[in-house]
Amino acid sequence: MCLQSRMTFNHFHRNDALAAFLEIKGLGKSFGGIHAVRQLDLSIDRGEILGIAGPNGSGKSTFFNIMTKVPFAADRGEVLLEGKNILTRKAHDIARSGVARTFQRESVFPSLSAVDNVLTTVENSSAGGTHRDNVAAAILALDQAGFPATLHNTPAGALPVFLRKLVMIAAALALKPRVLLLDEPASSLTPHEIARIQALILKLKEADMTILLIEHVLPLLTAVSDRLAVLDQGELIAIGTPEAVIAEPRVVEAYLGKKQ
Repeated sequence: MCLQSRMTFNHFHRNDALAAFLEIKGLGKSFGGIHAVRQLDLSIDRGEILGIAGPNGSGKSTFFNIMTKVPFAADRGEVLLEGKNILTRKAHDIARSGVARTFQRESVFPSLSAVDNVLTTVENSSAGGTHRDNVAAAILALDQAGFPATLHNTPAGALPVFLRKLVMIAAALALKPRVLLLDEPASSLTPHEIARIQALILKLKEADMTILLIEHVLPLLTAVSDRLAVLDQGELIAIGTPEAVIAEPRVVEAYLGKKQ
C-alpha cells in the first residue's frame, strides 16, 4: 500500500478506545475459493453517512447481505450496534433491532398498493399495533420518504421506478431504524430524481439516522457522505473524506485499471 493510502487509513480510522455506535469487526464471506468480503473492519458514528464505493463485484452488496443475514449470513466476524453483536440474532430480529435495508432492485409487491406494501412491514415489526395504528404508521413512513399522498392506493407495479424506490425506502423507514442501509437508491434515475434522493438522504441525516450508502452515482455519493469507503475484491482499500479517497492511487486503479 502506498504512503498516501496509509495516511488516509491512519487519519480517518476511529480510535478503538472510543465506543463507536456501529462497529464492523473482521467481517467475512467466501463462496468456495472466492472471498466476497475479506476481513472487513469499520467504525461508524451515530448520525454519520458512510458512502461505500467500488467497482462491480467488489463485495458491496454482499457486505449488506451479511450485515442483515438477508439472504445469507457471514462466515466470520461481528457487527456491533451499541456494543451488542447483532449477528447472533435471526434476520427478522436484526431488522427489529434497528438495522433496515433496501435492495438494488425495487423489491415491492406489484399487486399491492403503495400503502399496503409498507403496511406489510409495519405488521411484521415489533411496533405493530391495531390495524388503524398500522395504517397510520405506513402512511407516516411514506410521507417521510416523500411519496405523494395522491398515489397511496396505486398498485406498486404501476408506479415508475423512482416511486417504487420510495416505497421500498418507506418500508425500511417503517421499521424505525437507527441504521439504514441504502443499496444504489439512485440507479436508473433521472438527474431530477437523483436530486430528490439526495435531499431525502440529507433529511434523514438531520433526523440523526445513521446511513450506509452504496452508490455508483459518484456525485451523489460524494455530496452526502461524511466519509467514503472503497472496496475492491472484498477488501477495504481506502477510507476517508470523499475528496481524499477519490484521489487515492489504489482507488483510481480499482476503477480504471493499471496503466500499461
